[in-house]
Amino acid sequence: MRDLFSRLLIHGGSVALVLVTGIISWQVFGRFVLNSSPSWTEQAALLLMIWYVMLGAAAGVKEGFHIRIALFEQKLGRSKAATLRRGIALIVTLLGLAIMVYGAMLCWSFRGNSIPSLGISRAFAYLPLPLSGALMAMFGLDRVLHPRPDEEEVCA
Repeated sequence: MRDLFSRLLIHGGSVALVLVTGIISWQVFGRFVLNSSPSWTEQAALLLMIWYVMLGAAAGVKEGFHIRIALFEQKLGRSKAATLRRGIALIVTLLGLAIMVYGAMLCWSFRGNSIPSLGISRAFAYLPLPLSGALMAMFGLDRVLHPRPDEEEVCA
């Protein structure tokens, strides 16, 4: 199930990136060819970017596509490195929970404000924070409880 969530996040982020490219292209075309740039394009692109970056970060926790320096792990040895990785996953889990809680508070605080050019609640722009925080916590906890066997090869 978690693999399905991760794949959906990655594919959804890809679609959002293509949409942002199309929106920005339309904005440039409107500005330089039509001499009339649409008012909604900048806010829509920004909104989509927030969504795909935050949800992509959650998928990054699941898939492990982040920057990691393995030299320290190699010096520790296999068992200590596994403990270190579990500790890091626990920290990621706790940070995901913090992002979820404070992101929900941010959404609640801005629920009455709207994005004028789009006519939607500003809370919709911040909704990826609690969603991605919850997913990061879930994926991080999964790494604490079930470390990935391919990470063991780093310390071999």
